Amino acid sequence: MSGTDYKFEGWLGFDKSSAHGNMQWGEFEPKPWEETDIDIKIECCGVCGSDIHTLRSGWGPTNYPCCVGHEVVGTVVRAGSKVEGGIKVGDRVGVGAQSDACRNRTDKHCKICADGNYNYCRVHHVGTYNGVYMNGGKSYGGYATYQRVPSFFAVKIPESMPSSHAAPMLCAGVTTYAPLKFHGVGPGKRVGVIGLGGLGHFGVMWAKALGAEEVVVISRSSSKKADAMAMGATGFIATGEDPEWLNKNRSSLDIILCTASSADMPFNDYLFLLDLDGVFIQVGAPDDDLPRIKQMALIFNRIKLTGSLIGSPDDIREMFQLAVDKKVQPWISEIPMKEANKAIVDFEDGKPRYRFVLKNEDYTPVPAQA
Repeated sequence: MSGTDYKFEGWLGFDKSSAHGNMQWGEFEPKPWEETDIDIKIECCGVCGSDIHTLRSGWGPTNYPCCVGHEVVGTVVRAGSKVEGGIKVGDRVGVGAQSDACRNRTDKHCKICADGNYNYCRVHHVGTYNGVYMNGGKSYGGYATYQRVPSFFAVKIPESMPSSHAAPMLCAGVTTYAPLKFHGVGPGKRVGVIGLGGLGHFGVMWAKALGAEEVVVISRSSSKKADAMAMGATGFIATGEDPEWLNKNRSSLDIILCTASSADMPFNDYLFLLDLDGVFIQVGAPDDDLPRIKQMALIFNRIKLTGSLIGSPDDIREMFQLAVDKKVQPWISEIPMKEANKAIVDFEDGKPRYRFVLKNEDYTPVPAQA
């Protein structure tokens, strides 16, 4: 199918029921080859909430069949004559939630890409799965044996970083790192992180690594308090256990990163935790809408309400360097790729502590090219 001596095979979702652990293993056709492309032999792939949203068509109709997975790490087995970033056969690379953008290769000028904000491209943003490349090919993700992607969106993995640690950083990691860095988290800042899950546990560790003065986890219960403290949190608010939680903590934070994706969370109470000129960053993305927003917290504290979308390749490289420098290590569980169906069901049941990584058990690295 692909013109190579290896097969592109993976876990395919054929309809909404695939989100309930009904993916089927099969062969797929990668994008038509271009000389800027690379083929990656996949070592591992993180499991992300986006995978389940897409499998069940939660964010809109999915173009089935779909192979999800956008926290992909593996070895380059084929590299075109025009690859970018100095990538060559044998390099260990990662691909996050985006695998292409227009990058001003159309007749429409894209200022966003010109400024390097490729993750916000409005002309032709291509998701690593369930997307369509500029040459018409379909994008397939990393619950698979091999993946073909444009080299520009592949990032080399630091030599000292284990592949299973790098994988969840490619989406969950950069989705939380990029907005914290953009909004100036550092010494003197008081940071709140709503939700201690796959995204939230990264938020805590990045805030600490960036030098925040306080890092407070906000959750419904105190069941994860010990974990939060072990990750570097300095405080913990259990909203479901203390009826006075808001009065005790009003105006105590400068920045809140909300990783929760629940339509019934106490959104407006969260806003009152911010001090004057505070910033509320929403990165959790539910299938349905967020709660209705009331205006008073925004008005009386001059609050900035914003969001953030993944990160650019440069954001990922910068994040990797911070992780190496500050020894940031995600809390993960490694699961055989053959158990992907069970993994997504367990993911939805809230079992990860705090990220699942699927591993191809028969993976062997490819020798580096001289």
